[in-house]
Amino acid sequence: MRSSRHSNKYLIMYKISKLKNGLTLLKVPLKGTQSVTVLVLFPVGSRYETKDYAGAAHFVEHMIFKGTEKRPLATDISRTLDALGADYNAFTSKDYTGYYIKIAQEKQEVAFDILSDVIYHSTFAAAEIEKEKGAIVEELRMYKDNPGMAIDMLFDKLMFGDTPLGWDIGGSESTVRSFTRDQLSSYYQAHYSPKNTLLVVAGAFGASAEKKIASYFGESPAKGGSASGGKNILDHKKSFAHFEWPKKDLPLAERIMAEEKKLDQANLIIGFPGLENDHPDRYAASILLNILGGGMSSRLFVEVREKRGLAYMVRAGSTSFRDVGVASVQAGLDPSRLSEALQVIKAEIERIAKEPVTAQELENAKTNLAGRLALSLEDSSTQAEWYGKQFLFNKKIRLPKGVVGNINKVTIKDVQRLAKQFFIMSEMRLAIIGPLSKAVVIDMVSKL
Repeated sequence: MRSSRHSNKYLIMYKISKLKNGLTLLKVPLKGTQSVTVLVLFPVGSRYETKDYAGAAHFVEHMIFKGTEKRPLATDISRTLDALGADYNAFTSKDYTGYYIKIAQEKQEVAFDILSDVIYHSTFAAAEIEKEKGAIVEELRMYKDNPGMAIDMLFDKLMFGDTPLGWDIGGSESTVRSFTRDQLSSYYQAHYSPKNTLLVVAGAFGASAEKKIASYFGESPAKGGSASGGKNILDHKKSFAHFEWPKKDLPLAERIMAEEKKLDQANLIIGFPGLENDHPDRYAASILLNILGGGMSSRLFVEVREKRGLAYMVRAGSTSFRDVGVASVQAGLDPSRLSEALQVIKAEIERIAKEPVTAQELENAKTNLAGRLALSLEDSSTQAEWYGKQFLFNKKIRLPKGVVGNINKVTIKDVQRLAKQFFIMSEMRLAIIGPLSKAVVIDMVSKL
């Protein structure tokens, strides 16, 4: 058992232990809340799939709430939770899959009961699988038909190519329709064993919670794998195909993807190779991107929106995985003013790489990031996700106090060094969806 206790404004304490069946339990007690969030995380997602199995993790996620031996119908689960006003859902990422129930403190045992039941005893009824195929296909179509969502998928394809990181998390219509009950059940049994499970409980759960947690989650389930089977939760930090950027600069035509659609707006993301999740420069990166496009006083917001009215939304950010990351700028623009907007964005990107940021910008970014962190961690569900991802993706859990301390250590030189490392124009990628052909976009970018 391992624990850490702190009495600062960002956090009180967390405690890590193991149940007898190998499940990892991470408890985060919080004062000043009447809720409890119960979050189950598995360190597998779409990047662990092969092409034939693309979408399997997402399909299994859908099936977990579709019925158990104890609760045969999906409505047996949803009606109980809805009647209690609980917030519940599931999600699939490229690196992990999660299931959570956020519920009133006095009803927390219901969350333990239902979440352990669906994780350990989902039946994967053949009829439900066939029905869910249609629902998932419609979900895929919904994302493709929404430019604000589709641009993310196009961008991933552009950045990572024909690799698991570049594939749609949900798979394709053909792979979704091809899955059999045996395939999905095999995936479930292989990955959903207690040894491969992280259970995070955050909020006002009380001193007696651990015994209740052990009574519900401590079994060796028949359908979810056995306590002795499957990989250990930490093994997945190495068991995937690592991505590597091309060693040579790609021609412009290979660094641009354009999906021509009759739209009133051009949705675009500009990307550069970034940092993996646990990189020591992650604090400097957060400050750099905050100054560039992290808020309404950021450089891009002021120059693109406030001064010129070129966009309603423009922002900079990053995405990080275990082995690789991306720094990006995203915007929704008037297609007729796209060339002007790209010129302004390019100028700001080049300026932040060439000229040191000001001391005031640095200080403002530090206090902004610290303030956002403090506000977000007031909620039990955010706390649960914070600590769960810390455990899965970092060498050690980073306490909020330590994160803020590391942010405060970042210097102007750190920010400029990282800007020069990120913003190399010959490595820039551009994904765009709008009423413009790829040839037009290439011509426009080549003249910048």
